[in-house]
Amino acid sequence: TASAPVRPDRGGRLGAAGQHQASGTMSTTCAQAIKNWETTSGEVAAEATFIKLYCQIPPILKLDNALNSLVNCERLALSTNAIDRLIPLNGMKNLKILSLGRNQIKKIEKLDDVADTLEELWMSYNQIGSLDGLQGLNNLQVLYLANNNIKTWGELDKLAGLSGLRDVLFVGNPIYEGLTKEEARIEVLKHLPNVMKIDGDLVKPSERAAAKGGEEEG
Repeated sequence: TASAPVRPDRGGRLGAAGQHQASGTMSTTCAQAIKNWETTSGEVAAEATFIKLYCQIPPILKLDNALNSLVNCERLALSTNAIDRLIPLNGMKNLKILSLGRNQIKKIEKLDDVADTLEELWMSYNQIGSLDGLQGLNNLQVLYLANNNIKTWGELDKLAGLSGLRDVLFVGNPIYEGLTKEEARIEVLKHLPNVMKIDGDLVKPSERAAAKGGEEEG
């Protein structure tokens, strides 16, 4: 049987306990996802350090200000939803790991409020074509951007100022097309000479030598 239509309340907001139907698409709001997590975990979200909002059914389509109530959160998992853009996270003063893989995000932006704390950003399997928006993340150590839409190696130069960056994933981007695995790794090192791990494998001394233009050792 067909479900009853979801009608907005008098303030124009859609009800249904945080889930709403817009343009025929069901979704879960961040507030409802947080409430669901509290119910299943038995924890209070405002006090928790690791909050899992991934794989919501129906998915989260839009991030909203409910996330800024997570004042103690150090690790936030939002992967495998249908999120299309980031929002300011001015309430998340302790955030260290932000997981947003397998969404529909096209642009890295609005991370200024977590720039001093964020250490790991996981955004593989999105639609990101530019590395703008990362330059101010002074404590970033891990950046996972596999299977996105990065088309030019010059984008990696935008990360040159991130002195602490050590672990990167870029496999599955257009920049790797036509290159062997080894050639791609050396090209990454030419742009990011200080990283320790590329695409899950530790960097070898021979690879560093090749990236610097020296003779590659066996």
